[in-house]
Amino acid sequence: MQTKNIMIVGVGGQGTLLASKLLGKLLLGKGYDVKVSEVHGMSQRGGSVVTYVRYGEKVYSPVIDKGEADVIVSFEMLEAARWVEYLKPDGVIVTNTQQVNPMPVITGACDYPENLENKIKDLGVKLDALDALALAEKAGNSKAVNIVLMGRLSKLFDFTEQEWLTAIEQSVPEKFLELNKKAFQLGRNLEV
Repeated sequence: MQTKNIMIVGVGGQGTLLASKLLGKLLLGKGYDVKVSEVHGMSQRGGSVVTYVRYGEKVYSPVIDKGEADVIVSFEMLEAARWVEYLKPDGVIVTNTQQVNPMPVITGACDYPENLENKIKDLGVKLDALDALALAEKAGNSKAVNIVLMGRLSKLFDFTEQEWLTAIEQSVPEKFLELNKKAFQLGRNLEV
């Protein structure tokens, strides 16, 4: 099997690392060789965070280069735009439509770019954009955006819903389990 590449991108504190952990557990459970690499930047101060998840029969490096990502899962629109050049020509971006202002916007040094969703689509990118924040809030907690996006990502795999739910059970604390299962199902079952 050819190695597949998934990038999970967002802003510090959005749960990108939990999402990559969940995906890694699922893929390992399916018998793939999996490599996960985390790049934090200024993650604890709301900076950009990217996680590479590579899987296949045998994976030698955890790093994904420009033009190699089969899928980019973005927790925020500007992060989708920031990493778009890493996507393969036939790749997919699954993104939350939420906008999180980076420090230059907060300080007034620049404005948040307008119409990012349309600009990304104009590049010929297959974009699956959803309001994951609203779905997370519907599940019971705005911090469940990451699991909503994993639910949406699950539509691109042939794995069963139960296999994904098992990975969630292995990745989140018991007290948050039902909330996360609901968030996953809201993302997975969303009709666009």
